[in-house]
Amino acid sequence: MDAATFLYLSAAVFTLAAVFGYLNTRFLKLPMTIGLLIIAFAVSVSVMLIDQLTGTGAAQSARNWFSQINFHDSLMIGMLSFLLFAGAMHTNLETLLEKRWHVLLMATLGVIASTAVIGLLSYALLGALGFEIPLIWCFVFGSLISPTDPVAVLSILKTVNVPKSLQTKIAGESLFNDGVGVVVFLALLSIAAGGDGHGAGEGAEHGAQAVSAGSIAMLFIKEVLVGVVLGLAGGSIAFMAMRSIDEYVLEVIITLALVLSVYAIAVALHASGPLAVVIAGLMIGNTGTRYAMSQKTREHVVMFWELMDEILNAALFLLIGFEVLLIGFGADVILAAILAIPLALIGRVVAVVLPTTLIKLGGGQMTEGATPVLIWGGLRGGISVALALALPTGDERDLILAMTYAVVVFSIIVQGLTVQRVIKQFIRQDAPEA
Repeated sequence: MDAATFLYLSAAVFTLAAVFGYLNTRFLKLPMTIGLLIIAFAVSVSVMLIDQLTGTGAAQSARNWFSQINFHDSLMIGMLSFLLFAGAMHTNLETLLEKRWHVLLMATLGVIASTAVIGLLSYALLGALGFEIPLIWCFVFGSLISPTDPVAVLSILKTVNVPKSLQTKIAGESLFNDGVGVVVFLALLSIAAGGDGHGAGEGAEHGAQAVSAGSIAMLFIKEVLVGVVLGLAGGSIAFMAMRSIDEYVLEVIITLALVLSVYAIAVALHASGPLAVVIAGLMIGNTGTRYAMSQKTREHVVMFWELMDEILNAALFLLIGFEVLLIGFGADVILAAILAIPLALIGRVVAVVLPTTLIKLGGGQMTEGATPVLIWGGLRGGISVALALALPTGDERDLILAMTYAVVVFSIIVQGLTVQRVIKQFIRQDAPEA
């Protein structure tokens, strides 16, 4: 993409975000991110319907324009590091450490269990619908749709009233489950691609051998440990630099440099960039704001990252709404995509109930009514769509992308708009924190 094309696309995206945001604020009065997604989705569907009725080619023109935006790179390389850092900055580290075992179990065991359940159920469902898709690709779908999306979750949590301990569990899980989710996704994708997607051939056996338990463990260790070390090292350097000065403009620049450099180094080392910026964000948002910033600097840094978070979220959810233009929906694919929604919810039930049961068996306590809130509040978002778009071209990719998109849109719109009702229904306002 040349500089002029980048300029035109950026101008179009943010102009649409401004116009749709204005319409949402004046008329829909929904949370900004959800309102933008709904309007963009409605406009996209309208363009496709008009094209079907009139044959003007409007939908194809829109696809040609929108296809110039690489959604995967825009999110995973362009936006994600800033959004995760902003979210981590506003997460209370002390409360997170208190809930560490619940967060850890949900971000590891929960993701793995959900991947298995969704994979098996989707294989049975798609087989019943007449799709000849190998089991391994169903597990790939399970792995990319199981982790909750920190961007979507943190965006919605700003608009609802959640008990602090429960909010920490939901936000903490979403911030830390990417490490496990990405490792599981990469391992399963390597097996699927190595076997050309077919479970019984020699290629699949070779792919399964290439991705051994040892290599998966090493991949996980590298992703997680190197990511944590990078986050700690970068956060420490930024902390020491900010503590030695009192110049809010420069300190904002230091936080920007921290995010970009830590994420870039992690990408170069094939480590977890998201985990690295989350660790750095927790350090700056907790230790940094307390001991390295004056009151004036703290206000400017916090405000800068709040604005960065809101602006990038607006662009991201707008793009998610327009992504439907690039997905092929036949009648059979639409049915599979709709039925994928309850499968994802079943996987989420397993991801919550299993760790929660273990916590209770270990003597831990849960806020009364927390389980349904954790289930309904586990939103999927742009990261799942980005991972689906990264799959190799083929019939499996098209089907998985359509199913992923349906789950994400349902998650953000339906779950996002109703999670407050679920909280009011199941959480007593006078219930003790647990």
